[in-house]
Amino acid sequence: MTKHLIVNADDYGRTASVSSGIRHAHLNGIVTTTTAMMNMPTVIEDIRVAQAECPRLGLGVHLTLTAGRPVLPPAQAPTLVDHNGAFLRLNQLTTALPNVNPAELRAEWRAQIEKFLATGAMLDHLDSHHHTSYFTEIGFGIMLDLADEYRAPVRRPRAKDENDADSLSRAEFTDRILREKGARCPDHFITSFYDDGVTISNWLGILNTLPDGLTEVMSHPGYVDDELLHGSSYNLRREEEIEVLTSDEVKEAIRAKGIALRTFKEAFAV
Repeated sequence: MTKHLIVNADDYGRTASVSSGIRHAHLNGIVTTTTAMMNMPTVIEDIRVAQAECPRLGLGVHLTLTAGRPVLPPAQAPTLVDHNGAFLRLNQLTTALPNVNPAELRAEWRAQIEKFLATGAMLDHLDSHHHTSYFTEIGFGIMLDLADEYRAPVRRPRAKDENDADSLSRAEFTDRILREKGARCPDHFITSFYDDGVTISNWLGILNTLPDGLTEVMSHPGYVDDELLHGSSYNLRREEEIEVLTSDEVKEAIRAKGIALRTFKEAFAV
């Protein structure tokens, strides 16, 4: 059975430098798709550059709730924002989840998708910043409803961790809802290429144990600027990711093993 691999770069549009790094990792490396944070200041221009320079790069939406400000006016999403009209931080959102209004969540994520489509880009797939679309049964259902409406595949939820109670509880409803809604997603999802896992040896290990079927590997490449350095806890590692994702060793291993690099659109022929 052929092994198919999607290498997605999260956080397109986070800063112009992050977007530039992602494009480099695609044009000179193994990144096949990226997902855009549609509430960020440079994201529209960044998408236009990608359309011109990277016609084979799959472009999707990184549904966002924990960085920047909403696409909707904050008054239309009061349960999603703080007193300054900015999205809640991750720890704040986790606490506030029981009070989040599902109608506001649906409207905000729809606005992010519509802003993306207004650029003329083809929607490759949906995933979410900090995996927030998988936090609650309601939120995950909303994501899959939107995916069905816009005919978009989605990222497979992270594999359950037997030592993490939250992970186990989420796996119960994500697996069930995926089946109920017939959502299209890869067979496997790998998150280990992150932080201390950003090494060529780790990538070679991923390739050596890659399962049959369709697998997505998550990545976060990008060039570092002052905005990223002071606005994101994950910063310097991004340039290390570029080095690994464009390394000759990794590219040659993929060729030698006959692994097919894919976008979501190619994999699902949508």
